[in-house]
Amino acid sequence: MTSPTGEPHAAGDTLRGGPRRRHVRTGVPLPLLLPALIGVAFLIVPLIALLVRTPWHSLPEQLTSAEVWQALRLSLLCATAATVVSLVIGVPLAWLLARVEFPGRGLVRALVTLPLVLPPVVGGVALLMALGRNGIVGQWLDSWFGITLPFTTAGVVIAEAFVAMPFLVISVEGTLRAADPRYEEAAATLGASRFTAFRRVTLPLIAPGIAAGAVLAWARALGEFGATITFAGNFPGRTQTMPLAVYLALQSDPEAAIALSLVLLAVSIAVLAGLRDRWMRAG
Repeated sequence: MTSPTGEPHAAGDTLRGGPRRRHVRTGVPLPLLLPALIGVAFLIVPLIALLVRTPWHSLPEQLTSAEVWQALRLSLLCATAATVVSLVIGVPLAWLLARVEFPGRGLVRALVTLPLVLPPVVGGVALLMALGRNGIVGQWLDSWFGITLPFTTAGVVIAEAFVAMPFLVISVEGTLRAADPRYEEAAATLGASRFTAFRRVTLPLIAPGIAAGAVLAWARALGEFGATITFAGNFPGRTQTMPLAVYLALQSDPEAAIALSLVLLAVSIAVLAGLRDRWMRAG
């Protein structure tokens, strides 16, 4: 038997009712496999070393000390407050970038995402220049309202929100761009105002993106170090968060630093586990 192109079919192909499929080799090339394995080791070995070096025998004592709980409580409180601030001003900002055409939108988006790549210490210096007692905004806050933000707990919240909010904005803006705007248009044709359509239609549609962005922002705020120590300082009970406590303990008590690092590692794993389903659905 021959094919429509005149080429003979194999007898086995005729018996199987169709042409034999060619076997595709799926092996991994060695020039790609070796760098990939090195990359995995580069990322995982330090974490394994942290677990290996953890003083498990004294870990309960380390984690139950008053200093650790003080830093942990302050970290959780400030990270949560920073996330709330990011939600209140970040979600409207993401909607503006995704739904409204205006001159310079690309520049605004670039400036909003700049803290993602800006060194955190530089971000702290920028906050001091803006909100410090002699800052371009801080001097008016101090003289008019008596509000001083640097080296206070509120300063920690502001520093963490500054570096964490871009994560929320990017996540929500991406979700808004993927959402079908025809639902909002249908609500508008039924008499709903733009804000009502946003509140009753858009928010439920983008709720998963907001949740994912909030979790990422919270995790980033929890691990913030550079902007916090530059803008808010390192005062126990007032501005000393967990990353700052790790840095301080590393100089005098390495075992305590490892124990504190283990807590932050556990929180990071919990965040990844919480976002796992969303990432799998996106994949």
